[in-house]
Formats: sequence, structure tokens, C-alpha cells
Amino acid sequence: MQLAPASLRNLSPRTANVLWWIFLALAFVPLGRLVALGFTGGLGANPLEFITHSTGDWTLYFFCITLAVTPLRKITGMNWLVKMRRMLGLMAFLYLSLHFTTFVWFDHFFDVSEIWKDIVKRPFITVGVLALLLSIPLAVTSTNGMVRRLGGKRWQALHRLIYLIVPLGVLHYWWDKAGKNLIAQPLLFAVLVGVLLALRVLWRQAKRDKAAAPSKAAPAARS
Repeated sequence: MQLAPASLRNLSPRTANVLWWIFLALAFVPLGRLVALGFTGGLGANPLEFITHSTGDWTLYFFCITLAVTPLRKITGMNWLVKMRRMLGLMAFLYLSLHFTTFVWFDHFFDVSEIWKDIVKRPFITVGVLALLLSIPLAVTSTNGMVRRLGGKRWQALHRLIYLIVPLGVLHYWWDKAGKNLIAQPLLFAVLVGVLLALRVLWRQAKRDKAAAPSKAAPAARS
């Protein structure tokens, strides 16, 4: 399926590169807004809660956008979208790191014992920290040099951790909001991520079936 017009599917490398920089600039807008609100006193009555929720929300937004790149590419035929995927994943890691930094710095002021108690006693924080730890190898190996060192197959296998990281992030978000009886947005994230992962499973199975079809047809032809 290639729903996009040819003009959008067949972008020149230069145009794709310009779009990459535009997307990168847009990805920093939420962070810039937070900084601006911080300097102008616009973070509300509870700045810690505002920053925590904002960085957490944008972490999930960028992870979902990253997961959506492959389905969009397959449906629209805009293969240049792949060029954006690594950058979008790194932006998700940036906002995840800021989310965790807010927890460590502004919530606990680097009190290691209190931080550890929270991680152990509160399951939604345990899950969130696990998602962060699993994200670190992906961020570290996101350079072209690391892709070459690991080799394509090993790099791809490692980066499939995103299929575990994002559901963990949704679970973290769900448990946090469920305690406050706010489940509409977590439910939306859960459905969206479920659909994106289900599409990958279906496409992967279809690819396997297509690859297996010739081998099944060969014995029939010989008989």
C-alpha cells in the first residue's frame, strides 16, 4: 500500500535532510516551553507536578511516534520517514531522562536512600526505572559508528527492546494515573501502542508466510 502521492514518496535527499532538521527543532519545542514557563512563573501552583507530567507525557508521545514510523512508511510508501526514526527515539530518551532527573533532583534532592525506597516500594516507579535502564543501551548505540560495530542484525535485535520499553512506559503511566482515577489518557496510550505492536506482528507473520510459500509449493510441483 502506498497511499501518499509520488511527490511525497520520492523526496530528494536534500529535502529529507531539511525535514529532519525541522522535525528535530519541533521536538525541542516542549522543552523550550518548559524552560520559558519556568522563567516566567508559568508552571502553576505545583511546578514539580507540572514538570513531571509534561516530561512524562512527551516521553510517551515520542516513543509512540517512533513506533508509528514503520507502519506509516509501509502504508504511505514514504521511505524517507525511516531517516527520522532514530532521532525521534533519541528525543524520547531525552524526555525520559528529564522525567527521571525531575524525580531524582526536584522530588528527592539526590537522597539516594529515599530514591531507592521509592523505587522498591512503588511498583509504577520500579517499572519506570526499568524502562529507563533498558533505554540506555538503545541511546548509546544510536550512532552510525555503533551500528557498524554491532552489525546490522545484532543492532536490530538490540533495538527491538523498544517493544518492551514502550509497554513498560504505558504501564508506568497507567499505574500512576489509576491511583488518581484518571484512566482515559492511559487507556488511549495502551490502545495506540497495542495497535502499533499488533501491526508489526501481523506484517512479520505475513512476511514469514510469503517466504515459506515457495518452499511449500516446490514439493507440490515435483509431485
